[in-house]
Amino acid sequence: MALLYPNIYSLAISNLGFQLVYSLINAQPDIVCERFVYPDSDQPLRSLESNHPLTDFAIVCVSVSFEHDFPRLAGMLAAGGIAPMAADRASDIAPGSPLVIMGGVGVFMNPEPLAPFADLMVIGEAEAVLPELLLLISRVRESGGDRDTLLRQCGLIRGCYVPSLYSSTYGDDGRVERITAAPGLPDRVERMTITTTSCAAHSMQLSPAAELGMYMIELGRGCSRGCRFCAAGFIYRPPRLWTKEAILRALNERPAHVDKVGLLGMEMASSETLNHIASALQEQQCALSFSSLRADRISPQLISLLADSGLKSVAIAPDGASERLRCIINKGLSEADLLDAATRLVEAGIVHLKLYVMIGLPTETNEDFDELARMLARMRKLLLPVARKQGRMVEITLSVNSFVPKPWTPFQYLSFGGLDRNTALAGKNSSAALLALKQKIRYLRCMVNKLPNVRLKVDRPERVLEQAVFSRGDRRLAGVLLDMGIGRYSFKQAMKAHGLTSWEYAVRPREADELMCWQVLDHGIKDGYLYRELERAYRLQATSPCDTSRCRRCGICHETLES
Repeated sequence: MALLYPNIYSLAISNLGFQLVYSLINAQPDIVCERFVYPDSDQPLRSLESNHPLTDFAIVCVSVSFEHDFPRLAGMLAAGGIAPMAADRASDIAPGSPLVIMGGVGVFMNPEPLAPFADLMVIGEAEAVLPELLLLISRVRESGGDRDTLLRQCGLIRGCYVPSLYSSTYGDDGRVERITAAPGLPDRVERMTITTTSCAAHSMQLSPAAELGMYMIELGRGCSRGCRFCAAGFIYRPPRLWTKEAILRALNERPAHVDKVGLLGMEMASSETLNHIASALQEQQCALSFSSLRADRISPQLISLLADSGLKSVAIAPDGASERLRCIINKGLSEADLLDAATRLVEAGIVHLKLYVMIGLPTETNEDFDELARMLARMRKLLLPVARKQGRMVEITLSVNSFVPKPWTPFQYLSFGGLDRNTALAGKNSSAALLALKQKIRYLRCMVNKLPNVRLKVDRPERVLEQAVFSRGDRRLAGVLLDMGIGRYSFKQAMKAHGLTSWEYAVRPREADELMCWQVLDHGIKDGYLYRELERAYRLQATSPCDTSRCRRCGICHETLES
């Protein structure tokens, strides 16, 4: 069996999900799994373990995390010598015409752009689906069943989506009018999750080439905060925080020579859990690392560990430029939280502070950016004397990213670029959205240039537009992805060649009752809940974090209680 990751090796070996699936498959007694990653430009596509070509494998699994990897995936299938489109593969499952199974968060957020490439898609977490699925595949193949026989049986397994057994009908305006399942199959495919674990997911393959270069431990899945822009906070519901025993068991699996530990999910872990982990890491003389830290979760114990770890750079994520915007996105962080966190981190020895902020959020204006400038000036003023006492200089990086409307979030209805509804509908092209974002970037650049030791890092709106198109894309994008993946066309050229526009996917605002192509999946969220959350955002109403012991607002925990 082959397992593909559609990006370079250093990113693949740093991806905990990819490692987990690789280990799960190889744990099966009759299966040997070999990995493929996106090759360097001068290298052939061969397995990492034995240098075999993709055509030697009868089953090809793919782990998909990010939308920008979609074209690479299509290109890898073509470069591997197998038919990229599932409809073009032979009825017999064999090397050269394999069964292609896709999974990962990029799939169970919105499977439709990749659906034509996949025979089968795993919807949800691998541990909850793979064991039963692999057993069925083995049984059907041993009995001589062909592709269609196998796929019909797979379609009856919870968490398995067979794209060829579902069809979508589009209106003249490109909107989805109807999604139809083949007879005998569920109308929607249920997403599957695990509820507990005795040992938290952790690094199982370590490599000096890994981008992160550390032993990683997952603290849980999902997030209770309910930030309205964040897909992870909704598609991983209910949020599950692993017990401190499960986390410490994973820590104890660490090879003795590895002394740097990365924690995934620190922004949602409780202070009590973080303190237990901090104590264990200090006892084992391990350094700590993480991607970002929630500004209101910094305890004295954690500060002590940061100081011992010698960590010099930390990121916190205001996400919204002003308190008003942070209320709209349900972030729950005040300016006081951010200033206090920055001060305490610098006191612990941090010399490089990153702040993640989005542009293109709903109702955003230059007044919000002016408030951000004032906060940065206050932050710099607070940090300067602290840094001087330590004989060092603190650098602040404002990392600015364009907001992308994501499926299964309250903001899935909005326009890329932060355009209001009337403006988005007026031009029916993406130029107004790109112009709006570039103007915001220019405004921020002028603002930051006035602040010493504060630098600005921005993404290119044109690049993010691709992600926004793929994020809300449907099956009609498959040809675009393939043309991009094999190098035939650029993104703009491919969209034009297939008669599609960025506006219809990324910029067009969605209606409250509109059928979304990704609703072929069932994440358990009640009809209307996401739009009601959007309405709460416009009214500047906060939604309290998930409490799975009593909260029943979104419907995932089934019972109905008054909110």
